[in-house]
Amino acid sequence: MKVKEQLLKLSPYKPGKPIEEVKREYKLESVIKLASNENPYGCSPLAKQAIAAELDNLALYPDGYSAQLREELANHVGVEKDQLIFGNGSDEIVQIICRALLSSDTNTVMATPTFPQYRHNAVIEGAEIREVPLINGNHDLTEMLNVIDNKTTVVWVCSPNNPTGTYVEKEELLTFLRAVPKHVLIVLDEAYYEYVTAEDFPETVPLLKEFENLIILRTFSKAYGLAALRIGYGIASEALLQKIEPAREPFNTSRLAQVAALASLQDEAFIKECKEQNQEGLKQYYTFCSENDLHCYPSEANFVLIDFKRQGDEVFQYLLERGIIVRSGNALGFPTSVRITVGSKEQNEQIIQHLQQYVNEVKTNSL
Repeated sequence: MKVKEQLLKLSPYKPGKPIEEVKREYKLESVIKLASNENPYGCSPLAKQAIAAELDNLALYPDGYSAQLREELANHVGVEKDQLIFGNGSDEIVQIICRALLSSDTNTVMATPTFPQYRHNAVIEGAEIREVPLINGNHDLTEMLNVIDNKTTVVWVCSPNNPTGTYVEKEELLTFLRAVPKHVLIVLDEAYYEYVTAEDFPETVPLLKEFENLIILRTFSKAYGLAALRIGYGIASEALLQKIEPAREPFNTSRLAQVAALASLQDEAFIKECKEQNQEGLKQYYTFCSENDLHCYPSEANFVLIDFKRQGDEVFQYLLERGIIVRSGNALGFPTSVRITVGSKEQNEQIIQHLQQYVNEVKTNSL
């Protein structure tokens, strides 16, 4: 049995360690997971109520068109209903795009390091991958433009970027969009959009009227706290979505995901509170970094990447043994860093206490 040769060179996506596994391995009673950029405050109570009300319908297939959610979300973001495509998380929209536009005679352009599923799916489709290193944690859009040619079909811009939390400011993005050839699809991945506070972060939905080769990706997994239900979406021109829609699997979003997302849109107060708490949490980490002369990128997301100038795996393991799961930078392109999801105030205080102990021990051992 022969599979695609490129699959033999790929490893499956490896998420952060499960809480249950860490408890069992280290004989811990409680574990804090701050590895996957989940919302520490869960989801809206309205979403939970909607899920409970839908439990009697689990024997029924979901609406493949997501009609109710589609109508409400279109109003929420300010587009027409047919300008939306839904996925099993925004990850699936990435997969749909790659399936629809990439092949062995095309290439795709992206930053590095960035969200790894762009590259992963491009490899599966056999496309040439052109990666442009970040500059000080930011996309080098000028160089990304330079490597685009007539065989480029997709260019990826993750803003805020994962794993740095940096973003592309408005004027820089507009210059880039106007320079990208019309035959190239520009993917703006805004998974952390709801957390952004920067005044010069661009409102990208209005740009769809000017750029028909643009698609914006967002998700209910992060600020909305519905990661377990896997539902995300893309926003683009109706003409573009009609072309790629056949690559979407039927019934790809569940009934529970649809009703939970629909209910979540009614609770703007929940999102506002999560956003405010996230900003306070980021300040806790910024203070820790400042006090210990450690570098971290200012983040517009719900995570922070901290450079400890030590092997990221070492910091990861130190915290893991103390019941805290984070992501080592070794797997993210920053081998001396760790990426930490912003938790609740109490969770942040606990991890910072352990991080301070780690830093103190390193200093003592180096004397």
